[in-house]
Amino acid sequence: MDAAAPILVFDSGVGGLSVLAELRKALPAAPVIYAADNGGLPYGTKSEAEIAARVCGLLGRMSERFRPRLICIACNTASTIALGMVRDVLAVPIVGTVPAIKPAAAITRSGTIGLLGTAATIRQGYVDRLAAEFAGDKVLLRHAAGELVGAAEGKLRGQPLDPGVIARAVAGLRSQPGGTAIDTVVLACTHFPLLRDELAAGFGGDVAMIDGAAGIARRIAHLTRDQAFAPTAPDFALFTRADADPDALLPALRHYGIARIEVLQ
Repeated sequence: MDAAAPILVFDSGVGGLSVLAELRKALPAAPVIYAADNGGLPYGTKSEAEIAARVCGLLGRMSERFRPRLICIACNTASTIALGMVRDVLAVPIVGTVPAIKPAAAITRSGTIGLLGTAATIRQGYVDRLAAEFAGDKVLLRHAAGELVGAAEGKLRGQPLDPGVIARAVAGLRSQPGGTAIDTVVLACTHFPLLRDELAAGFGGDVAMIDGAAGIARRIAHLTRDQAFAPTAPDFALFTRADADPDALLPALRHYGIARIEVLQ
């Protein structure tokens, strides 16, 4: 294994930065390429076929060009739909992202769990299977909160956050039968932890916000535990489309150890 080979962290946008933050804690010396498919954002409104084809195609191109030691699909929607296909076509370890239903089930006191995700994520059979396996004796209420993706993207660009977006996400769970009993919320999109403080305030201080970022970082650390890391250049972000104002993201990206932005050619 080339000590300079990067870990490729892939998401539809900036949501995977919540995973990168935990990865930095677990493997501070690891070289990283952060790949954002902003040209395909948002994934949550696309069909399963569109997402699978796009993710497989992009990761194939990126793997061939950058030779990563491991790819992390830091996107719940992409993982629940395309993880198996990507593993079938790429000869590189792939770590996916799944809704953190298991840890949520372990800590809920009321037995009622809320799940916020994209429309594409919450309708997946994979989520049904997780719920049956780990939360079969709990009540799991789901809400498609795709607006939060745009809100998180805007927040990292320094744009003001519309409080109505948070209020609608909260109401989408609370207004369901039994929703007032929710004491644990699964943030089933990697964008959503970027709004953790706002969501926690909206639900109230006694509601726990759970995501899978730390567990993903531990899994990557385990799979690379015997490997050497020797970065030869600063880490960078790779976008699939040139934004009108890419520099607006640079201050936030630098906070996560990303020095510059490139556009996939």
